[in-house]
Amino acid sequence: MHVDAVDKKEVIMDLKGRSFLKLLDYSKEEIEYLIDLAARFKEMKKDRIRHDYLRGKNIVLLFEKTSTRTRCAFEVAAMDLGMGVTYLDPRSSQMGKKESIEDTARVLGLMYDAIEYRGFSQKIVEEIALNAGVPVYNGLTDEFHPTQMLADILTIKEEVKDEHIKVCYLGDAANNVANSLMVVCAKLGIDYTACGPASLMPDRRLVEKCQNIAMQSGARISFTDKIEDGADQANVIYTDVWVSMGEPDSVWKERIDILRPYQVNEKVMRLAREDAIFMHCLPSFHDLETDIAKDIYKRFGIREMEVTDDIFHCEKSVVYKQAENRMHTIKAVLYATLYDEREAG
Repeated sequence: MHVDAVDKKEVIMDLKGRSFLKLLDYSKEEIEYLIDLAARFKEMKKDRIRHDYLRGKNIVLLFEKTSTRTRCAFEVAAMDLGMGVTYLDPRSSQMGKKESIEDTARVLGLMYDAIEYRGFSQKIVEEIALNAGVPVYNGLTDEFHPTQMLADILTIKEEVKDEHIKVCYLGDAANNVANSLMVVCAKLGIDYTACGPASLMPDRRLVEKCQNIAMQSGARISFTDKIEDGADQANVIYTDVWVSMGEPDSVWKERIDILRPYQVNEKVMRLAREDAIFMHCLPSFHDLETDIAKDIYKRFGIREMEVTDDIFHCEKSVVYKQAENRMHTIKAVLYATLYDEREAG
């Protein structure tokens, strides 16, 4: 194995040919392996050490939902590894329109060594993986966002030095980021508190799965609508946008009304540990520099939404480090699932 820092884990961490659809499919040890591998790739990138181990392989990126970070992270990660990359935006593919998901997956699986999908239902990426015959990666669905979680855990590992960690998520605790954050915390023995209104808590079946996992890992999974309880002594304060991509514009008023009390601001950060960090998967509505933010301001008079501008830019904020780490952790997933020493010679 070329990446020396994780040689010792190679025998028990053979992930070749695996898809990466949700973190429920991966063990604690496998997730930690990918984080360690990502950290090594980050060092190699910084030191300008060539690591094009996947030369001759190709990946297609299927995007039904547009993105800045996910697309760039997959493209740069794949190209650094020596791969060819094809990007298909919502207008460039016939999948689901003139061609079934199964047919699209079978065709692309014959042309490419791997497929990434970013879109809507988790069932779609699962169906692609079932029929493609090559590894398939979830770049985001309505239910889960697993590549974001790898980046988040790498960032927490870099920034938080406590042995036992508490993460508090404020806002819409039923969205894909919150779902995945609950899963990864349960897997890794990290305490997780979802803090928000009762109407925006995660699905009961997913909660039961995570609580069963947490019993084995030692994590505590809890839920509250009281910010004082949720943020108390947290190492990490995490939030996301109040309305996710693909949701109707009509929900903005309702979400603003019920989520306004859960905005991350100076008061919330003071409830957390003195050395707590602030995390956000981006994009964020913390000012009036976007068209959506300007529209919301005109309609509802709000200048800042899920986080205030001062917290977004303060020294506790690690949001840009999170964004960079998307590239390194995706690179780890590509390498771990596609590299074959026999092909490398």
